[in-house]
Amino acid sequence: MRVHWHIPLILAVTTFVHYLDRNALALALPQIAAEQGWSDAEIGLYGEYLLGAFYVSFGLMQIALSGRAERWNVKGALLLSVAGFCITTMLFYPLGGSIGGLIGLRLLLGAAESLHMPMNSAIIARSFPDGLRGRANSIYIGGILVALMIGPLLLVPLMERWGWRGSFAILGLGGAVISLPLVAWGIPSLPSPKTESSALPRLSGPFWLYTAAGAANSFCIFGLLNWLPSYLTRTRGIPFESVSGPLFGIFSAGILGLFTWAWIGDWTRQRLRWAQIGLAGAGLAVLLTAFVEDTPLVLLCLTAGVFLQSSYNAQEFATLQQLYPPYQAGAITGLYNGLTVLLGGVGGSFIPGLIVVQTGSFQMGILSIAGGAFLVFSLLSLLHKTLSASKKDNTFA
Repeated sequence: MRVHWHIPLILAVTTFVHYLDRNALALALPQIAAEQGWSDAEIGLYGEYLLGAFYVSFGLMQIALSGRAERWNVKGALLLSVAGFCITTMLFYPLGGSIGGLIGLRLLLGAAESLHMPMNSAIIARSFPDGLRGRANSIYIGGILVALMIGPLLLVPLMERWGWRGSFAILGLGGAVISLPLVAWGIPSLPSPKTESSALPRLSGPFWLYTAAGAANSFCIFGLLNWLPSYLTRTRGIPFESVSGPLFGIFSAGILGLFTWAWIGDWTRQRLRWAQIGLAGAGLAVLLTAFVEDTPLVLLCLTAGVFLQSSYNAQEFATLQQLYPPYQAGAITGLYNGLTVLLGGVGGSFIPGLIVVQTGSFQMGILSIAGGAFLVFSLLSLLHKTLSASKKDNTFA
């Protein structure tokens, strides 16, 4: 079987744009708060709605549309998704002048982005054998971490120069110009499965345990993504214009971790074990931030936490693609990702924000992420024990 590595590379570019669009508001939040004169508690109150709205529509639309999109046209659905989130990002410039407008646009952005990751998964499942899927998935998932790493370096100066609304217009237009021609040229037109053969099989207990673990993992990811810029500026005293450097260092460790854990997972076929170890370590690393006063040491703890947490992301979709046949990968990924985002993404936006509202402390909000990491470890341990007892360990190997 000929391996077409340009496919995940193109998907990585679209995922990079996807995550720049998604996370731009979190980066802009300190600037918006300064303009509006919000207190820390008000940032927590307004921010939880602004950030959480995206995940509601993102999760619901994945569950509702992924199977239909996969049966219709995988490449066509991918093109529509990319065009949709680029156009919506541009609309923040004229329509983002109020909290109501921002919430509406975040809901629309979530709906537009909802089909992206399920179609990515469907394309990889049909284009790569199981022994290469961990690495193939990690290439396009790496686009997430590159966006997290480079995004602040691009967007913070852009926002300083053009304001956050002008930056959104530039971001949306640039993403469309770069991404759409690449998808049209480089992604193959995959045949749609027959409707009757693409219905999902019965969802088992291990699937639901894995989904619960994924939801807790999403809580960790989105909690950190949404609240880390405000934590660094408000609690650690790093000026907004200087926050891009620390964020670059923290998320660059995630890229290293992603490819390291993906290679180990493909090589050993012990994906659950490595994810367990990584999430336990990530929880400890984040917990240490409460006991360290020196800001460089805090940044080191967060960097270690992101490296260790990426052990789950490196195995996540490859595990799902082992459970179901390639022509069902988009639908099962949409169901899994939709549920995990609804629970974890919304939780990662609202729970730290609520903690900040109640305590006035971003440190307490960040510590909730450590609790999420320990929950992932516990759920994966239970899943591994369940599979071992039923002699199905090779399913998730």
